[in-house]
Amino acid sequence: MTTVTIGLASRSAIATRFVAAMNGEPQGAHIAFDTPELLFQVLTRDRWILIKTMIGKGPLSVHEISQRLDRETTSVQDDVRALLDTGVFEKSPDGSIVFPYDAVHVDFMITAEK
Repeated sequence: MTTVTIGLASRSAIATRFVAAMNGEPQGAHIAFDTPELLFQVLTRDRWILIKTMIGKGPLSVHEISQRLDRETTSVQDDVRALLDTGVFEKSPDGSIVFPYDAVHVDFMITAEK
């Protein structure tokens, strides 16, 4: 099973993970956002449903995704574009949309500001 962890990470934390990976330490798949506000701006309710629909399904066209979600193609296309732009989804060579993971782990903590 291929799992991606979606969460919050500072640029320094991402740099630390990058250095560890370059030193041969497995890091797993991560999608990180700088702030909770950015995470929630990108990962709206409809986009979480879209991600859930794509888990383990392989490449799908926007039309196929729209049919599975019973949503208008134009609104799904906007959500797909946002998820492509942030690296959550990938585009296959034939133009299909891919979420190459079988599971999603969400991991973040919000603390008081200093």
